[in-house]
Amino acid sequence: MQDLQQQLNLLNEAQYAPTVHKDGPLMVIAGAGSGKTRVLTYRIAYLMSQGVDAFNILALTFTNKAAREMKNRISQIVGGEAKNLWMGTFHSIFAKILRFEADKLGYPSNFTIYDSQDSERLLRAIIREMGLDKDIYKYKQLRSRISSFKNSLITVRAYFNNPDLVEADAMAKRPRMGDIYQEYCDRCFKAGAMDFDDLLLKTNELLNRFPEVLAKYQDRFRYILVDEYQDTNHSQYLIVRALSDKFQNICVVGDDAQSIYAFRGANINNILNFQRDYDDVAVYRLEQNYRSTKNIVEAANSVIEHNKTKLDKVVWTANEDGNKIKVHRSITDGEEGRFVASSIFENKMQQQLMNGDFAVLYRTNAQSRAIEDALRKRDIPYRIYGGLSFYQRKEIKDVLAYLRLVVNPKDEESLKRVINYPARGIGQSTVDKLVVAAKHYGRSIFEVMANIDRIDLKINSGTKTKLSNFVTMIQSFQIMNEGANAFELTEHVTKKTGLVQELKKDGTPEGVARIENIEELLNGIKDFVEGQKEVADATGALTEFLEDVALATDLDNDKGDDDRVALMTIHLAKGLEFPYVYIVGMEEDLFPSAMSMNTRSELEEERRLFYVALTRAEKQAYLTYTQSRYRWGKLIDAEPSRFIEEIDDQYLDHITPVENYRFKPMIDTDIFGEVDKSKLRLKKPVPSAPPKIGKPTPDQLRKLRKLKPTTEANGNEPSANLFNNELVAGNKVEHTRFGIGEVLKIDGVGNDKKAEIRFEAGGIKKLLLRFAKLKVIG
Repeated sequence: MQDLQQQLNLLNEAQYAPTVHKDGPLMVIAGAGSGKTRVLTYRIAYLMSQGVDAFNILALTFTNKAAREMKNRISQIVGGEAKNLWMGTFHSIFAKILRFEADKLGYPSNFTIYDSQDSERLLRAIIREMGLDKDIYKYKQLRSRISSFKNSLITVRAYFNNPDLVEADAMAKRPRMGDIYQEYCDRCFKAGAMDFDDLLLKTNELLNRFPEVLAKYQDRFRYILVDEYQDTNHSQYLIVRALSDKFQNICVVGDDAQSIYAFRGANINNILNFQRDYDDVAVYRLEQNYRSTKNIVEAANSVIEHNKTKLDKVVWTANEDGNKIKVHRSITDGEEGRFVASSIFENKMQQQLMNGDFAVLYRTNAQSRAIEDALRKRDIPYRIYGGLSFYQRKEIKDVLAYLRLVVNPKDEESLKRVINYPARGIGQSTVDKLVVAAKHYGRSIFEVMANIDRIDLKINSGTKTKLSNFVTMIQSFQIMNEGANAFELTEHVTKKTGLVQELKKDGTPEGVARIENIEELLNGIKDFVEGQKEVADATGALTEFLEDVALATDLDNDKGDDDRVALMTIHLAKGLEFPYVYIVGMEEDLFPSAMSMNTRSELEEERRLFYVALTRAEKQAYLTYTQSRYRWGKLIDAEPSRFIEEIDDQYLDHITPVENYRFKPMIDTDIFGEVDKSKLRLKKPVPSAPPKIGKPTPDQLRKLRKLKPTTEANGNEPSANLFNNELVAGNKVEHTRFGIGEVLKIDGVGNDKKAEIRFEAGGIKKLLLRFAKLKVIG
């Protein structure tokens, strides 16, 4: 244990005050990089030092990873008592409460948690069974709509009682929306399953329908702390209000300038109106940024100042001025990617940095392609966050489906996934008969299978035997589960089901990778079981692991020990920080998004999103944009984002390279006369070329060649070595797109001269030398 007072003395005055404020409601308005996590951590430690029992403290965080890190830090200060804290995300904490109280809502305590894939599979099945047009009733749109209903506390009954909602769906040619919602909820209930949104909706139901349960948890959670309060939705807000109502010892921490999740239902008014919800609220402001340089902090302030809906605060920093924010213009997105890759490579070499010091942030996932291509050409390792999560891969989902069946045999989606994988001769027609029978008898499919000899489903004896064998296998796993931990059981399941043997039949690299993924899953479960030994009331059982997996995100599972450049959308970057940050695609209709400019509130959220992106950078930020970009297969002209213009010029450094190419007109330009530039509406100047001051120095020439290796400084003629005999077979060359290569042979003469080159990454290419962007390197 560390001395708490020594730790508290390290806080600045603004951080110290809310940390030692013990009772009553308080709001901490925390600017980016101002140390809010430190305040939350020490506040919890301080409460415990003042005699508050760890069991009486509830801390709600944005990610499970943040909760783990805070808990570890608190345990270093107060010792083993920290493991008794209720700390985690809204979903993980309320899943835990629902496990204890599930019977009151008619659910088993071992209910399954459906992820988005599970929900979509169920909706697909419902659309098919109802005979609806899947092009009108698109399952992804339906899932999104059902999610918004639940987060707004619109139950099935509330939906049918709201004529406006019913009419809106009828107008959208989805008159069966209510029926689908009803069937979806019924099927989830019958399967003993809740989706992510149910974890909040059912908690609200529990606290409202059962006053004794609410009183129990009000007495339990006498001190409540909520991180990232600006990102809470209506459902989360109501839960927090209910739980904190008795003692009113609630501390919320947030930054209205970083509220970026309205598309998920987050309501910025929760933080803006906090002082109206509670009496005598103490308000503290953390305004000193410890993360970023002065240039980055001031630039971010100058942008967010354009928002009208905001709380008063002035973020400042005592850090050094640092470099200005570098702004780069490219012709195309491919060139933008090459600039980012080259810049990362040069910064790494010059500053002796790691790959993990860099992050590339973009507005949409589709933008990653050009960046990935360029990084691969440069052999720079990277990791994409928010792509296909490890737990969403098919082979992992197959193993998890078996495990979920062991815990909850009513789980219809898991059963349908693995009943015939690996193949055991149970066809789709048999499954369809089981589904019909289950609906007819009001039982689960597994119960029908367990009683297959008593029901006449017109199934032959061979198929009945196969179904019985499947049931026996799952039941044997259930018996083992009573005494084994999650690792022992999973290892047994992967062998007995034949999953690994099935994958071994596929000798391709992909098949090998799938087996390695299952091995990695087992490693992860082993690690989880060991970790659970440190958690109060935990046993390392399968149910604990499945809940942890169901609520895990890509970032939660990142151990940070893999040295790679981080590629992610700005939404995923929330809460992270990197020394060097590249924000790409800074163009109108891309960022801000064309779909988010219909109202002032939407545009202000886009501006907050940019504020979040910019404040991820510690030392250096880059903003890049292109003059043209492929969108939906068409090349369109682009213009710089308004957010670049909103940054005060004193914080920007335009590093757009010299435009070496100039069109040679075939007519005399004097015939058009001079342009009266005073009549033009000019935007902020973006220097495209330095003034010509005599003959360039050798240093200047080297810089120019570095920027455009294919042309000379004056930009009028291609480099001479591409047309004369200096380029010969055996030369090593570098191409801006294909990377390093070796010249195999030269053909043709003059303008038709070609080189056949074997590139390390792109194979053999034939390039016309008068157009080829080549640089001889050996």
